[in-house]
Amino acid sequence: MKTTGFLVMALLLELATALECANKLPAIQKTKGKTVTVLSIDGGGIRGIIPGTILAFLESKLQELDGPNARIADYFDVISGTSTGGLLTAFLTAPDKDNHPLFAAKDLNKFYFEQGPIFFPQDNASATGPKYDGKYLRSILRELLGNITMNQTLTDVIIPTFDINLLQPIMFSTSDAKVKSSKNALLADVCIATSAAPTFLPAHYFETKYEDGKTRKFNLIDGVVAANNPTQVAITQIFNDILKGNFEFVDIKPMDTTKMLVVSLGTGAAMLEEKYNASTVSQWSPINWIFDNGSTPLIDVYSASSNDMVDIQVSSLFQALGAEKNYLRIQDDNLIGNTTSVDITTARNMEALADIGNKLLEKSVARVNIDTGAFEPVVGEGTNSDALTRFAKLLSDERKIRIAN
Repeated sequence: MKTTGFLVMALLLELATALECANKLPAIQKTKGKTVTVLSIDGGGIRGIIPGTILAFLESKLQELDGPNARIADYFDVISGTSTGGLLTAFLTAPDKDNHPLFAAKDLNKFYFEQGPIFFPQDNASATGPKYDGKYLRSILRELLGNITMNQTLTDVIIPTFDINLLQPIMFSTSDAKVKSSKNALLADVCIATSAAPTFLPAHYFETKYEDGKTRKFNLIDGVVAANNPTQVAITQIFNDILKGNFEFVDIKPMDTTKMLVVSLGTGAAMLEEKYNASTVSQWSPINWIFDNGSTPLIDVYSASSNDMVDIQVSSLFQALGAEKNYLRIQDDNLIGNTTSVDITTARNMEALADIGNKLLEKSVARVNIDTGAFEPVVGEGTNSDALTRFAKLLSDERKIRIAN
């Protein structure tokens, strides 16, 4: 169809630009294998509990295959995450003193349940400036991540941010950090930046050094404004590495999604008919677009459109090459009430989010309808838990191949 062709062509043009730059950076050696593996985690504040629940399930399946020490970071070439997804990415890939991941996936939700109410105090929001001062969030991230830098993560990560001074997205990645000192920031700084949601948390400033010793300045806010769903960011990075010859995969070429496994986890989206309507918003003042009934409509609109467009583009690419089963997007687009919020951290709401994650596992695998943007169940592919179990086996087999090599 025309839409599919246009979207695939847009991605091809993006990759063509990357090809022009393919020989400008030194190569980063990758482990030999047969399948490229990608994990992506959306932004969404306290709704990070939803992908946290799903990641715990996936890791448990990997442990059934490979033993209790199996960790998510062992199985993915790239893990990308924005905002709360960036925090989850960091926790899964930051090394502890024994060079193991800082968090097991089963402990991610424990972090949210314990720390969420302190990050977003329900009775202590600011009347001026950002809704929350972010001091505790910054302190706990610095305490947990210490002096770990981007080039030290246990697998390649990509964490989007947005520079409010330059008005451009800034992507922090392990591969960039290994060749550019100015991008080798503290992981804590990157996490603080990617979670600095406008109106909710203050922007974050920090500095790094270029190779010649000059200072690079960053004035960053939440990566949600650049890539709330960072799946395409991660795939493009992978294709860039393939173009540069940094992946030694057998018979794999750029755009060959038949040899790529992608797991993309959403943090939920509001049920369309329950959110806004034209007759209501046409009467809004500018302040209503910034804050309305506990939500920030502008952020909702930008993040929802970003998520849907990325999913449509990625789905188009995989479907065009007959590899739709290699791309698994798990998302609930029917959230209502408090579960749509990014900062309601009552025990009741957090438990509801965990329940949504568990129920998502038992829902049928769904794919986006490229024409309507709606998620539709796929006949014959079972539940999301079935799909994750299948992916776990494929990931385990791939890891065994790499260990053998």
